[in-house]
Amino acid sequence: MAKFFGNLNAVLAAGLLLAIVVIAGIGPNGETVPAILRWAHLVFGVMWIGLLYYFNFVQIPTMPKVPAELKPAVSKYIAPEALFWFRWGAAFTVLTGLIIAIQAGYAHDAFTLQPGYQLIGIGMYIALVMAFNVWFVIWPAQQKALGLVPAEDAVKAAAAGRAMIFSRTNTLLSLAMFYTMVNANLG
Repeated sequence: MAKFFGNLNAVLAAGLLLAIVVIAGIGPNGETVPAILRWAHLVFGVMWIGLLYYFNFVQIPTMPKVPAELKPAVSKYIAPEALFWFRWGAAFTVLTGLIIAIQAGYAHDAFTLQPGYQLIGIGMYIALVMAFNVWFVIWPAQQKALGLVPAEDAVKAAAAGRAMIFSRTNTLLSLAMFYTMVNANLG
């Protein structure tokens, strides 16, 4: 058992196989593709927002307490890997969400905030702002702050501050975004 659970790829493959069995066995009749898209949207969203919350609730507050000699373990190994999954989780969450909206026929109504689609439309706009922040503000700033691209110490410090502010901005936005996504079908 330890060998199996020690292999993330094996665990993910088994989890995917289990999901396929559930979908094929008791999934919605005639609605398999939309159901899989919603499932994928949720999986990618959990990855994205889970890592956002990890950064804001764990890594950022804990880093000042980490002894200087141990900080490179986070900045050179953990943070770059977490940022990889963070930004691709964001990209695939947005992509699957857009595919769902287009396939279900409400993308235009949501983006133009038509009655009955305002809540999901607002949530979609918030998610797009958040994804923009991930790819075009947080990630470029983190590359400098972590030394993944050359930068002087003052530039690194400023970049770290910018990354933190926009990460906290996304945390702030995530609360309203969750409300819109969870309640969009109730109105």
